[in-house]
Amino acid sequence: MKMKNKFLAAILLISAMVPAALPLQAQTTSPYSMYGYGILGDRATSMQRQMGGIGYAMHSGRQINVMNPASYASIDSLTFLFDIGADLTFLRSKEGDVKETSTGGGLDYVTMQFPLSKHFGGSIGMLPYTSVGYAFGSNIAHGARENQGSGGINMAYLGLAANYFGVGLGFNVSYNFGTIINDLYSTPNNSGQTLFEHVMEIRDWDINLGLQYTTKISQFDRVCAGFTYSPKKSLHGKSWATLQEMTQETKPDTVGQLKLYKNYYTPDCFGVGLNYTHEKVSKIMVEADFSYQLWSKAKYSAMPGIADKNDPTADPGIVFEGMDFFNRMRIAAGCEFVPKVRGSYMERVNYRLGAYFCNDYLNIQGNRTREYGISCGFGFHTPQDKTIVNVGFEWKHRTTTPTVLIAENYFNITLGLNFNELWFWQRKIK
Repeated sequence: MKMKNKFLAAILLISAMVPAALPLQAQTTSPYSMYGYGILGDRATSMQRQMGGIGYAMHSGRQINVMNPASYASIDSLTFLFDIGADLTFLRSKEGDVKETSTGGGLDYVTMQFPLSKHFGGSIGMLPYTSVGYAFGSNIAHGARENQGSGGINMAYLGLAANYFGVGLGFNVSYNFGTIINDLYSTPNNSGQTLFEHVMEIRDWDINLGLQYTTKISQFDRVCAGFTYSPKKSLHGKSWATLQEMTQETKPDTVGQLKLYKNYYTPDCFGVGLNYTHEKVSKIMVEADFSYQLWSKAKYSAMPGIADKNDPTADPGIVFEGMDFFNRMRIAAGCEFVPKVRGSYMERVNYRLGAYFCNDYLNIQGNRTREYGISCGFGFHTPQDKTIVNVGFEWKHRTTTPTVLIAENYFNITLGLNFNELWFWQRKIK
C-alpha cells in the first residue's frame, strides 16, 4: 500500500481514537498535588515504569516508547501496536504522629504506533501530563478548614519519526488540555461555611523533539544513545477564583481572574539516555537515563485579588498565589531479561527491574519535594505470542527536605496490555 494511503488511515485512527479517550484522567492521592500544576508524569508506559521509568534510548518493534519520539521509526512495516495501561495505588502517609491510608488509580494512558514506510513510523495517544487529587482537613482558630482538589492536564499527541543509517529523528506535537480545581472550605464555629475555589483551565499545545543513534558493536550486541528536548513556552487558557457563602442561596462571586498566556509557563526540558542490548539465545537490555527541567525559570504568577504568599496576614491554607519552583532532576536505571527468546512459554517471559531518584519541582514553604522508588514487573506473552500483558509492582517514597512536612509511601500495581497486530496486511486470493 502506498504511503499516502497509510497516512490517511492513520488520520482516520486519530479521529476515532481521540474522542473515545477524552474521559481519560490520571488519578493521584497526594496533598502535594495542591501546589503548582500537581504531580508531574514522565510519559512512561507500564512496561517502562517496571524498569524505573527509563526510555530515552529505548526502541523496539514490539513496545511503544512515547518518552522519545525518535523510537517510532523502529517498527516493522507490517506491525501495528496498541498499548493501554491502568494502575492501582495504595498510599500510606504520615504527618507528625498522624497516619492515613488511601487508594487511587484508574486508566492511565492509551497509545498506538504504526509504520508509514520502511524508514518512517508514527504514533498517537493520550497520557497524563500532571494529576491533582487530595482531600484533607485541619482545625483553625474558632473553626475548621477543609482542602479538596481534583483534575490535571492530559496530553493528546501525534508523533512522527524517521530512521536512516542508525540515526532516528522524531517529534511529538501534543494538545494539552484539562481543568485543575482547588477548593478551600472554611467553617467557623459560629457562622456558615464559605467556599474559596480556584480553577485553572488549560487549552494548549506543546512539542517534544527526539534523537537516537544506534550502533552495533557485534552481531548480537548494540548500543543506543538518546536525547530529547521540549522548549519553554507559555500556557494558554484562563484561571479564576470565586468566593461563595454555602449556607445562602447566592451565586459565587469572582474575586480574581487571569489569562494564562505570559503568566504561566512550562520549562525547557532535557533528557538523555544510554542503552545496551544483547540478543542471541537470551535477551538482556540495560539502560540509564537522566532528565533535567528548568522549572526555576518557569513563571507561575499570582492572581489579582488573591493574597500574595509574602503577605503576613494571608491564610496559609490558601495556596492560590504565585509560586517559585525548583529545577527538576531525575535519574533512573532499569533492565530487562528474557531467558530464551525462542524457548518455552516461561522462558519467554520478560523479567524487569528498575529504580529512580527525583528532586522534584515543587517549592513548599522553602522545602523541595524529593522522591525515589524501586519497581519490578513481568511481560507475559499470549499463546499467539503477539499480545503482551505487562504486570508491574512499584514502591516509592515522597517527602520534603530540609523540613519533613508529610512522608508518603506508595505501593502501585500497574497493568498494561500491548497488542501487536498486522498493519494493512492483504491476503492474496488465488
